[in-house]
Formats: sequence, structure tokens, C-alpha cells
Amino acid sequence: MKRDAEDRAERLPLDPESGAPRPPREQPGYYPGFSTLAQQEFWDASTRKVVLARVESPPPVEYFDQETATFWARVFEHLIPQDDRTAERRIPIVNVLDRRLHRNSTAGYRFSDMPPDRVAYRLGQTAIEEEARVNEQRASFLTPEDEAYPERLLEIYDPPPVLWIRGNARLLNRPGIAVVGTRQPTPYGSGMAEMLSRDLARRGMVIMSGMARGVDSCAHRGALEAGGATVAVWGTGIDVIYPKENKKLAEQIVAQGGTIVSEFPLGTFPAPQNFPIRNRTLSGMSIGVLVVEAGEYSGTRITARCALDQGRDVYAVPGNATNKNAWGPNTLIKQGAKLTATWEDIWEDLPSQVRIELEEAVQAQMSSNESSGLGGASLFDEHPTLAPMSEHERLVMQELRQDDALQLDELIERLELKMVSGEIFTALFELELSGRVKQMPGKQYVRCF
Repeated sequence: MKRDAEDRAERLPLDPESGAPRPPREQPGYYPGFSTLAQQEFWDASTRKVVLARVESPPPVEYFDQETATFWARVFEHLIPQDDRTAERRIPIVNVLDRRLHRNSTAGYRFSDMPPDRVAYRLGQTAIEEEARVNEQRASFLTPEDEAYPERLLEIYDPPPVLWIRGNARLLNRPGIAVVGTRQPTPYGSGMAEMLSRDLARRGMVIMSGMARGVDSCAHRGALEAGGATVAVWGTGIDVIYPKENKKLAEQIVAQGGTIVSEFPLGTFPAPQNFPIRNRTLSGMSIGVLVVEAGEYSGTRITARCALDQGRDVYAVPGNATNKNAWGPNTLIKQGAKLTATWEDIWEDLPSQVRIELEEAVQAQMSSNESSGLGGASLFDEHPTLAPMSEHERLVMQELRQDDALQLDELIERLELKMVSGEIFTALFELELSGRVKQMPGKQYVRCF
């Protein structure tokens, strides 16, 4: 191991002043790879062509020197033959995949030592291979030059150069709300995320989230339950499901006309640094971000901060002040986020044009299906479509709460003077079938919103 490190050091050029090996980042003409952190534009005066590249370097490099800019202009001339739209669309893929080429070399690439046509060939072959893998996955990709690319993403700083997509790409331009929160929600947090997503999806809004454990998964399930549209923004490649237990949910999203989106190439594993990058894409595609539950050091704070930087509205569901998961939304409310308890709190804040479009779509849906009523926004009224409860069911419901699960043994103890255990079991079974009660792990029960 030590000998390998010494060999790499010997291959590096020596600094003329100190005589020590010069780090790769300081090599003239060295191209360290693309990143989403900074976007540079290079202009070759001879061809008047703008060459886009992404550079990772601490601190961010303002501009390349003229020699390097000219070199990359020639590389891109080889990558884009005249009147070749296909090759032009591969350029953003090249920008993303160059990091893979860089990782294959221990000392890094010194592209200035290679002829431009050779560099273009290596990058182009990598892009062609990625495009073939996308086709094998029955997926597609979008670049900012495509009409289907989300318009709201073009409004943010440093939009993703490529979006890998499975499912319906048209959903990306529809009005949507991003629902985010902790991976370990309380029954109250899970219920609120599912209820708000379900109610908003019924009114035509696209529910966007990251398909992580907890609040994200509840948001997607709420939208699917309402028969609405949902978009999952991943921090991995679209062929790498994370977490694994959400495989069925991912398949259900695509099957019901939803979309899975990622700005990371196929095969990208769930590295921790990917998720903050994913969060800025999630907030950028939405018209607002809804925070349900989040701890003091939750990654949800990153999404909320990105939303504020991008000019998006931030909504927060208030929580119990003694619950650590309530710290995030309660703090956001103190800082100016809108307190959200029902779908109407979000609906009345939508831009007028967006609200008119959604209302027209809802009216058309109701006219085609007269029996479907949306109802008002209330946390306490009984849902009009549910069948009336029996006396035993009503007694059980009186003991259950929406924000705290009750263990079965404790429920039987509370009702032992009014009902026998068999009647309690039957009532719980009927309440579960009707969607009024949900069973949690450990034989615990909670009322549904």
C-alpha cells in the first residue's frame, strides 16, 4: 500500500519552488470532473460556441485559462458533428458521466496530454453506453433543451443537466407540492402526511417526495390512494431502489401513471452526499414545500432552506411541543412558514392561475362522475362516504386517538365493563376494513384521519 502511494507520488509533476509532487488539482490543464456545485461557461472566440462544463474545485474556480477553454472547445467540436442533434443531446450526459472516468484513474486524468479527438471518443462512448442502458430500463432522459424538461427547474440556480425518468414525464410540469419530513414519524405525522397528500391529490395537485422511509412514503401512498399523480425524486439511479422495502411502492407509482426522477446516472448507489443534492431538485420542481415532522438536525431543513432560496412557499404542520419531531415545523412556523392543518391552507395560497386550472380540472372530473364529492376541509367531521358505525364500533372509536397509538391489551382493559374481548376484536376488524382504524406494529391501534 505504501509503495503504491509512493509510485503515484513519483508520477506527479514536481513543484518548481518546493520540489514536492504537485497535487493533481494544481496541474495546468487538469480537468477534475463535473459537479453540480458550480457551472462554468467557456467561449471559444474562433467558433463562437458556448461550451458548458461542470467543475469541482475548492474554492470554486471562476474561469479556466484560455488554453484549457480552447482545448475543451475542440473536444466538444468532435462530440457535436454539424447537424447531429443526437450527439448534441449526449453532451449533458457526458458532463455527468465524466466523474466516472475520473474515478477510474488513481492519479486522475490529464486530458491536456491527450488529443481532443481521443478525449471526445472516450466521453462519447461512455455517453452512448449510458443511453443504451437507459433504453434497456425502458426509461428516458431529459435535458434543459427538451420541451418536457420542468420549467420550474430552469428558474433555480444550477438546474440538473440531465434528468433520468421512469414513467410519465408530463407530470413534471404540472403544479405540485413537495411533502417532506422525518424517516421516523409518529402516528400523528404519518396520518397528517397521508391525509394532506390524499386531499391535495384529489384536487389535481401532483404530490412530490423522495420516497424515503416515513413521511415520504406516507405522502406517496396518500396520493395513490386518492387515484392522484405522484412523483418520486430519488438520490440514486432510477435502477437502484432505496430503501429496498419500497420496491412495491415504486412499482405502484409507475403502474398508476406516476413518475420516478433522478439526476444521477444509472447504477448510482445511495451515497449520503447525494440526498442534499436531491433535495434541491425536489424543492425546485414544486411550487411549495410542506414539512410534516422533522427533528432539529433533520435533512428536511435542507429542503426547506432550498425552497426559500428558490422562492418557493414553505408550509408546516404544527406538532406537540414536547415531541422532538415537532421542532422542525414549529420552528419554521415561528420563522414565517404557513401553519397547515388542512388542504385548504395550501389551496388558498396557490397562485390564481394555478388554482383556476386545478379547479377547472376538478369540475370536469366531478361532472363526469357525479357521485364523487370532494367535501370540505375538516379534521373532525365524519367522512360522508363511510357507512354508519355500530354501537360497539362507536365505543371502540371513542377510546382511540389520531396522534397516539393504543395497545390492544390496554384497550380491552378500558372497555371490559362495556364489551367482551370478542366484541372488541370484531369491532376493530370492521373498523379496519372501513378505513377508520389502522393497526400499528405491536398490536397497537390508531384512528385514521
